[in-house]
Amino acid sequence: MRRSRKIDNLSATIHGVSPEIEVLVNILTRLVAASGLAVVLAVPVLAEDAPFKGPESPTGNYLAGRQALSDLRTHEAAQFFRDAAADQWTNPLVVDNAFIALAADGQVDAAADMARHVLELEPGNDMAKLVLATQAFKQRRYDGAVRDLDKVDAQTFEGVTGAILKAWALTGENKVDDAFKSLDKLADGGLEDFLVFHRAIMADVAGRQAVAIKYITDAHDADPYTPDIVEAYARIMGNAGKTQEALDAIAQFEAQGLAHPIITQVKQALLNKQRPGLYADSAQAGAAEMFHSVGVAFARDGTSDVSMVLLRLGAYLNPRNDTIQLVLGQLYDAAGQHEVANAIYEAIPASSPMKAMAVVRVADNLDAMGNRPEAIRRLDNIVTSNPTDIDAISVLGDLLRSDKQYQAAADAYTKALGVTGGTAPADWRFYYVRGIAYERSNQFPLAEKDFLKALDLNPNQPQVLNYLGYSWVDKGMNLQRALGMIQKAVQASPNDGYIIDSLGWAYYRLGRYADAVTQLEQAATLRPNDPEINDHLGDAYWKVGRKLEAKFQWNVAYSMDTDGTVKARVAAKLKGGLDAAPRTGDSAPVTDDAKPTPAAVN
Repeated sequence: MRRSRKIDNLSATIHGVSPEIEVLVNILTRLVAASGLAVVLAVPVLAEDAPFKGPESPTGNYLAGRQALSDLRTHEAAQFFRDAAADQWTNPLVVDNAFIALAADGQVDAAADMARHVLELEPGNDMAKLVLATQAFKQRRYDGAVRDLDKVDAQTFEGVTGAILKAWALTGENKVDDAFKSLDKLADGGLEDFLVFHRAIMADVAGRQAVAIKYITDAHDADPYTPDIVEAYARIMGNAGKTQEALDAIAQFEAQGLAHPIITQVKQALLNKQRPGLYADSAQAGAAEMFHSVGVAFARDGTSDVSMVLLRLGAYLNPRNDTIQLVLGQLYDAAGQHEVANAIYEAIPASSPMKAMAVVRVADNLDAMGNRPEAIRRLDNIVTSNPTDIDAISVLGDLLRSDKQYQAAADAYTKALGVTGGTAPADWRFYYVRGIAYERSNQFPLAEKDFLKALDLNPNQPQVLNYLGYSWVDKGMNLQRALGMIQKAVQASPNDGYIIDSLGWAYYRLGRYADAVTQLEQAATLRPNDPEINDHLGDAYWKVGRKLEAKFQWNVAYSMDTDGTVKARVAAKLKGGLDAAPRTGDSAPVTDDAKPTPAAVN
């Protein structure tokens, strides 16, 4: 096909976020803007590739630290800011940045030491109070943690997070009733659906089994597909001797095509008639789960800096929580810090149920670091040694597809469907990516069949609606249905520039040039550096008589193209306009006897 599509990596392993946690993070996100953390972390980015090789002045250290923190080069940031603070010990901005960088790097005790000085300079700094309370909590100085948390402004991001931590501190003192009362105020603010899960874990840690069963049942009834809730439910019920209820919950989870290594481990214990063990074996482990849940939600919301601090606090409270370590690694991966990520993955113990996933991430990182052949070789070895490792199979298929080994990629996805069964709702993803592999290898009938199967399993999935709808428009097939599918995809993902580009290009192919301009301008606003989108917009401008603007967009497309595909197409247009360019099958207008449905987008 003429147009390249941006395909999301849908094999991410960060835990799903339940609706209850999304409510929490929406509240916290609004409060973050009022916190000192937002001011510190919302740093401007300096010029790319700026050379910071050991700046010696306080200003140089400070600027280098800001750049490093924005890149999530947290260890460098901590060192730069520490050096800057040594020379600017009475400057609250510098000291506060040093404190945050230390926390983001996982040096929580050092961050706590710095936090004491932060409070000397800024008595109202709530993040400093939260970190000090977390340190006291880890040391089981629960009364000290409660005192620190009582000083935090309840209307701030740190105040809401701290209120949950306070409840866990009261649980550590075996004051569960007081802990529940302290959560009631938060529940009144719309957080009860999230807090019911923590009430269950608090009761379980305190040995109040009946109360734990009540609350975890409520949590599971509300959300039976989030891994943390399923695991906690299965453990609490299994430990209470309610083995069948626990297994039924896992079966319900797996029937959706969902899987998680820890849940698999719990299932095996239950099948062996063993008690599966506590979800959290201490108040520290329980509070770590709070930091983990909120940290993951922030990560999925794109706020990786806040997420890093929260996850580091969780790992500090429970260093044995390998799920937190895996998410930390993924945050570093997303920031391009692959060596740091690999060090985290490799430190996960071989006995951990998360180790297999970590090994796959290390292999995948070889591709990100420029060694795709070795990444594919390692992943192939992992699949050979463990043919049911669905994560390894999925990542292998994705790398083969990125390497344009489309038939091999399709074979990998077929193997994945053989493992999963191919009938669960979550299996839409494997039909979708196999369809892409078939389409790219000019096997459209097979691709079309897979896309339709994906939509059978997930009828509203915008990526699939977009890909199949666009493919049909490209081929002049099913035009009314195709346009409706793309419109539906835009409604589901109104800020996805690639999907909006599909709608604009569909209008172009249908000869609706004014409509095409409207959509393609929006796509170019969302994705200003994409050469395909700029090329499309140039073509649409030419068709409506805006020829100077068309040439401008073609120039942008030409300058942005890195692989030469768009340059080859645009060169003739820049010389003689659209009419001078070769007309290919996927750029010529198509016709349909029936008028297409008007766009149902804003």
